[in-house]
Amino acid sequence: ADYRLYPEVRFPAFVEDGAQAVRWARAHARQYGGDPQKLFVMGHSAGAHIAALLALDPRYLQAVGGERGWLSGMIGLAGAYDFLPLTDDDLKDIFGPPERYPLSQPINHVDGHNPPLLLLHGRTDTTVRLKNTVNLAARIRARGGPVQTVIYPVMGHVRMIASLAPPLRQVSRVLDDIAGFIDAQAKLNAGLGSAFKPPLYSIGSAHPAPTDKE
Repeated sequence: ADYRLYPEVRFPAFVEDGAQAVRWARAHARQYGGDPQKLFVMGHSAGAHIAALLALDPRYLQAVGGERGWLSGMIGLAGAYDFLPLTDDDLKDIFGPPERYPLSQPINHVDGHNPPLLLLHGRTDTTVRLKNTVNLAARIRARGGPVQTVIYPVMGHVRMIASLAPPLRQVSRVLDDIAGFIDAQAKLNAGLGSAFKPPLYSIGSAHPAPTDKE
């Protein structure tokens, strides 16, 4: 699914585009051999920001006649979830005016009633800092919501999404971890299994608080 970009639109238009895509997928899933009761949203970077808002802020799916219960889960790859204050002029324009900045932050919409989230991030990502995932996961856990994290010891921002391409799948576990989460969640929903467990190489929920550089 695609979405409109700045400067054509500003926040929250691109999140609203994501909500329309979910509505369409639910309505047409069976035409493509899918199950409308097993919908997951996934995104990388800005796409993960959109997916997270769809999972955490109920207003977007409600606006298209739905609810967060439409989603069986959300997968975020190196997502931006907690990135205030804004220092870049374009970002200020995209998410402005300033009184609207808090609405753009997924972390501010955590209420503990979200669908299960899987948040993947690389410790060596210098584009979207690791604290975005660490802080969001901590907030969700504090509110009693379901979330799992996988932190890769060596994984850059671009490599995270590039590792889904066939030539790189053999040198990264990203695709396997995504598939493992989806499979586990589908079985859990059917009463046939247990929740996804982060792999042993992941620092996971035991991850220490990020430094300022992270």
